[in-house]
Amino acid sequence: QAQLVESGGGLVQAGGSLRLSCVVSGITMSQHRWAWFRQAPGKERQFVAGIMWSAESTSYVDSVKGRFTISRDNAKNTVYLQMNSLKPEDTAVYFCNLHPADGAAWAWGRGTQVTVSS
Repeated sequence: QAQLVESGGGLVQAGGSLRLSCVVSGITMSQHRWAWFRQAPGKERQFVAGIMWSAESTSYVDSVKGRFTISRDNAKNTVYLQMNSLKPEDTAVYFCNLHPADGAAWAWGRGTQVTVSS
């Protein structure tokens, strides 16, 4: 059973940056595609960014394109999300999990809270 532990969130002013990390254990990370998701208060969890087996192949929701960058380090069993030019509407709990193209999600971790003040 995979375990997913997210970290790196915090409180930041609009325009600031954060780098989120997701440590994956219990499975061979390199064999899967990965994604970051977020859930704002009162809203459903949404896909934010995805990365294929090749680190060069990535995808993003339109609202974060040009600001967020997803990456992976298979040797460290870690998926990253670099977030720049943060906006108040980016405020949410951020989670990592399998990319939807890989099928059903693993059990969700606790996520990491990102709060962007205006």
